[in-house]
Amino acid sequence: MLKAAVIGASGYTGAELLRILWGHPHMDVCVATAGQYAGVPIGELYPSLALHYPGKFEEYDRGVLDGCDLAFSGLPHGESMKVVADAVSAGVKVVDLSADFRLPAAEYEEWYGTAPPAPELLEEAAYGLTELCREPVSKARIVANPGCYPTATLLGLAPLAKAGFLEGTVIVDAKSGISGAGRKLTLATHFPQAADSISPYAVDGHRHLPEIWGRLEDMADEKLNVVFTPHLVPMNRGILSTMYVDLSGRDSLSNIRTLYDEAYGDEPFVCMLSPGSYPQTKAVQGSNNCQIAIDAARGGRTLVVTSVIDNLVKGASGQAVQNANIMCGLDEAAGLAGPALFP
Repeated sequence: MLKAAVIGASGYTGAELLRILWGHPHMDVCVATAGQYAGVPIGELYPSLALHYPGKFEEYDRGVLDGCDLAFSGLPHGESMKVVADAVSAGVKVVDLSADFRLPAAEYEEWYGTAPPAPELLEEAAYGLTELCREPVSKARIVANPGCYPTATLLGLAPLAKAGFLEGTVIVDAKSGISGAGRKLTLATHFPQAADSISPYAVDGHRHLPEIWGRLEDMADEKLNVVFTPHLVPMNRGILSTMYVDLSGRDSLSNIRTLYDEAYGDEPFVCMLSPGSYPQTKAVQGSNNCQIAIDAARGGRTLVVTSVIDNLVKGASGQAVQNANIMCGLDEAAGLAGPALFP
């Protein structure tokens, strides 16, 4: 059994890692750290984990990594890079769930307001959108787990980008459950503010935009204009991305379906829906699955791609475990093969 550390385990992604790793056939959690909750029983903060993790959260120091084979960092952006540096110096592979390693150094300061504190590690990290990056992930000692919005969006658009179908402006309308904002209380996620309402935010530039934009341009090998509008929806989990692409008569819908079937036909966690069926967030809740549907708007000039994921699983902790499996030479689906929760 591989020994895994979950650093920053008191947040939603950390708790989800503990849930997934408890059933992993080849990994055991050897330590779970939490800053303000150090010394608190895990089951006190998360009663759902009480019977499975009778221990307490520990305070992080470099020594907790001793004897570990792998670390997951669920710390907030800006705090994770130090832990990643500690892990690398200790010879421990690490999957980082923050945004600290997702952007190249040239864009880091523009979007995050500070220079990267460890640029040499930033250049080393492999981007971990698993279905598109298996080879670099398999060789990496640092993997930057993608953001939840980019995961849903890039999986939805990757076949088109690679085939040269993306030109000019690509519109992405994305909606997320409130857990995507994390466990920290804010006015925007306060129940009376968020319930019975849906609202856009960060219209002028969400921090996931450069991740989406840059990866699409790399795959398309041309400049694109990406309009990305996220929305907050009063549900616990789930992301729905609806993407609009100008077809301009370049190909038939049936040929595009074939393109997607070829791209994802052998993928264990991506499901292409049959014509006339559309994804719903409930169908992937609690799973590492992504469902995708394609259709043409009336008139046939605009392709509509819809994709759904659970933002805490495929959009975060599940994909982190998927990447860790590949890094460690394990079955990619180990610990992740269960169906979604429904209803």
